[in-house]
Amino acid sequence: MLIFPAIDLKDGKCVRLTRGRKELETVFSEDPVQVAKTWEKQGAEILHVVDLDGAFEGKPVNTNIIEKIKKNVDIRLQVGGGIRDIQVVRELLGIGIDRLVVGTRALDSPKWLTELCGEFPGKIVVGIDAENGKVAVKGWTSVSNRTAIDFANEIQKANPIAIVFTDIEKDGMLQGPNFSSIKDFAMNVAVPVIASGGITSLEDVRKLSLFPIEGMIIGKALYTGNILLSEAIKIGKSKISSEMHNGTS
Repeated sequence: MLIFPAIDLKDGKCVRLTRGRKELETVFSEDPVQVAKTWEKQGAEILHVVDLDGAFEGKPVNTNIIEKIKKNVDIRLQVGGGIRDIQVVRELLGIGIDRLVVGTRALDSPKWLTELCGEFPGKIVVGIDAENGKVAVKGWTSVSNRTAIDFANEIQKANPIAIVFTDIEKDGMLQGPNFSSIKDFAMNVAVPVIASGGITSLEDVRKLSLFPIEGMIIGKALYTGNILLSEAIKIGKSKISSEMHNGTS
């Protein structure tokens, strides 16, 4: 199971928001590149980088910083935030980004998502952010009438490589994830699922590692020290070893 340390970029800094609200911002570092190096040193195999400014403005804003991160670490990057047209996709893949997360445009235009996944197989992840079971879009500033599971069952036809499922109510709260919604979502979706939102302790990591998911994104708990990344990765790798021993992978 993959552990994705989160690096959220806003105004060129590494920040964390509470429940996705930009006015509830905590700055954890003025140097996102150094943060990325730290997570790599602690054993990360892939980073989850979000351009928060891009998510709010509808187009990437921190691409120069993302490119610097890519040049300074030797691990994979999964990047999201404001990716809503194919030219942006080409530009980000062109600087070596490994996986791109699209959200708002995928909800608005399933046909566009199908074309995107067809042109860039193995590169496109869909982000589904949910509030009370409904899909939130445009940097979490608007909630649609679509349920997260219904949306997932529709977009999985496009063959994205994975779906990032985030429970907004729990994100950045350090109160633990919504285990029931994550499990329900993962059990009803065929595409590999990456859980996000509220993961606060190693016990949360252990519990989620028992779920049928590809991995989990951990943000604020790493920055506050609630979770030591190397220990979380160890738990994730123990699941892989267990599955290999049981012949399930």
